[in-house]
Amino acid sequence: MPDLYAQTTELFTQNPWIQTTAAVALLIFTALVANWITKHIALQVLRRAIGKKLGAENQKTLNLPVASRLANIVPAIVIGAGIHTIPHLPEAAVKVTQNVAFAFIALTVAIAVGHLLDYINILYLRRPENHNRPIKGYLQLGKLVIYLIASMLIISALIDKSPLLLLSGLGAMAAVLMLIFQDTILSLVASVQISSNGTVRVGDWIEMPQMNADGDVIDIALHTVTVQNFDKTLTVFPTKNLVSQPFKNWRGMVESGGRRIKRSLLIDQNSVRFLTDEEVERLRGFTMLNEYLGAKLEEIDAWNNDLNEAGKAPINKRRVTNIGTFRAYVDQLIKNHKHIHKGMSAMVRQLQPTPTGLPLELYCFANTTAWAAYEDIQSDIFDHLLAILPEFGLRLVQQPTGSDLQDLAKALQNSPIAS
Repeated sequence: MPDLYAQTTELFTQNPWIQTTAAVALLIFTALVANWITKHIALQVLRRAIGKKLGAENQKTLNLPVASRLANIVPAIVIGAGIHTIPHLPEAAVKVTQNVAFAFIALTVAIAVGHLLDYINILYLRRPENHNRPIKGYLQLGKLVIYLIASMLIISALIDKSPLLLLSGLGAMAAVLMLIFQDTILSLVASVQISSNGTVRVGDWIEMPQMNADGDVIDIALHTVTVQNFDKTLTVFPTKNLVSQPFKNWRGMVESGGRRIKRSLLIDQNSVRFLTDEEVERLRGFTMLNEYLGAKLEEIDAWNNDLNEAGKAPINKRRVTNIGTFRAYVDQLIKNHKHIHKGMSAMVRQLQPTPTGLPLELYCFANTTAWAAYEDIQSDIFDHLLAILPEFGLRLVQQPTGSDLQDLAKALQNSPIAS
């Protein structure tokens, strides 16, 4: 046994490369053991301790690779600190190994910090009110700065130069960097303005025709804004466009609780006329018109009674019109409709006559902002108006269709003139 020990000692003494190989193997083995202990023992204990503090509902977030990334630093530290103990190893090899280990540590820390910022964003978004004030853009800017610093440290380590030497050259490269990162700078300014002014928030319905965006904002990042359109397509455009280009935000409508109805009926102006006494009596049977016609007839009778003898000809007297009566009917309809918002403007008005008819416009607000319910309310009102319009002797303007032209052709064929 002593002879074997002596022979082994002599072998190591006479062969330096064996000493170097054995020391390198031992150093690598130590680094692997340290890595295993850190990941399988220390991290597990740490996760359980944090899990007890945060609660069971946060266990999934503990699986973020922040701690696992940082655990990779341990073998790099072991190798970087122990490489100089390797016998017969050239000084250049030691220096290169230490520099590579330092570069690896810098890269690992930068990636871990990036994951940590993602974790901070997840924790921030757990509070519902924070969804309207996203910080994702700021965190992405922080990650960009961290990666730039890590890149300079890695390059300086690999070329074995001081980081200050690289920083001294940044002054000359400032113009180039501003040109390269101009979109980032503009987007950062836009993000600050958007967050401070609250012009756009995640969940807002925005309309931006020049970007083909019409839908809900689902993400506001440093460089881009993502909008999910109502056809379920996604539109992505630069964040700076929200400051430099016009857009419409429907948040005010949603928060008000009412959505505007603004639609016109195009009345055939040739159908506008005075109502006969028989028609007035028939229309007084409408509950919503009884009070109006009663007050209107009293007003007209008082006017007509004040006329002098020369002015009592029928042409000088005031009479009730079908268009005015219909307008009063529509006004009462929307004011008594249970789905029309009572705290917002509601009116029925005539617009400027056009070659396509006399526009009679409804201007009011539904008491809901839900799209489907809003369309149902609007359609229900106009269904009723279209159906009841002939009761007032009024007609809508409509372009002739194929069946209209066919009926006209048949009428001309059967007329005495054609025969």
